[in-house]
Amino acid sequence: MSVETKERKSGRKAKLDQKAAKKAEQSGAWSASTVSKHELYQLSVQNVEAEIDFVDEEFEKIRGRKAKSLREDFCGTGNTSTEWIKRRDDNTAIGLDIDQPTLDWGAEHHLAGLTDDQRSRVHLLNRNVLEPEDAVGVDCVLAMNFSYWLFKTRDELRHYFQTVRESLGKDGIFFLDHYGGSETMTETKESKDIDEGPGKRFTYVWEQASYNPITGDMQCHIHFKFPDKTKIKNAFTYNWRLWTMVELRELLSEAGFANVVVYWEGEDEDGEGNGEYEPTLEGEADPAFISYIVAYD
Repeated sequence: MSVETKERKSGRKAKLDQKAAKKAEQSGAWSASTVSKHELYQLSVQNVEAEIDFVDEEFEKIRGRKAKSLREDFCGTGNTSTEWIKRRDDNTAIGLDIDQPTLDWGAEHHLAGLTDDQRSRVHLLNRNVLEPEDAVGVDCVLAMNFSYWLFKTRDELRHYFQTVRESLGKDGIFFLDHYGGSETMTETKESKDIDEGPGKRFTYVWEQASYNPITGDMQCHIHFKFPDKTKIKNAFTYNWRLWTMVELRELLSEAGFANVVVYWEGEDEDGEGNGEYEPTLEGEADPAFISYIVAYD
């Protein structure tokens, strides 16, 4: 096929894609230009209901009482904080994040839907998690979605863990999540089709774009694709260090936490994750796994 023929075909495809995108937009269907990347992220990555269930249940098991106050580090849109506020009339939440536009989106789409009383009990603050200032004395601190991996040296991460420990209340608990396995050390893409009803269909793409086995540095992207052929490429980009479970347990202990407990996911009858996490000192050598870490004194 000649270069000229290829260019004609490419041009025709681009025009067809543009027409499909315009038709989808007119119909109200989700397209790259009609839906927020934050909404797509929440549907693809987060399950705040299950996350808060875990935090709520494990805190009560460990401390013998219900937790009331929560701080969500790297809170993004404050989706988790909003879920916490809805659970009980005396729950309070503080979210910390350094990206103001993301906090603004959360205020518009999460906080605006709360009652006046609920809004009075949640605060999303444009603040560095290393400088919590008055966001202290809480029952729970959460660092989810592997957000703390932006700290790339042992000293930096230990310092963050120490800051968390110092800002907890006297019987407070630190909750983190972690993903690991041999597949985390590969350069790969994974796709998942998501259907939220008529016109609300899209494909979530997780890309591990690069990994340096010498330094542990990795770069990951999230992309979104739609039935109308439009895309949001690099909707989110993460420059992380891949931390192993062993390193995290050591650093949390070095930061002063007396108890560092790993919660491993159980399996259903088909050998797939069942969403139930139990404390253990022995995990499976799975190529990919997600677990929780709970640290407290």
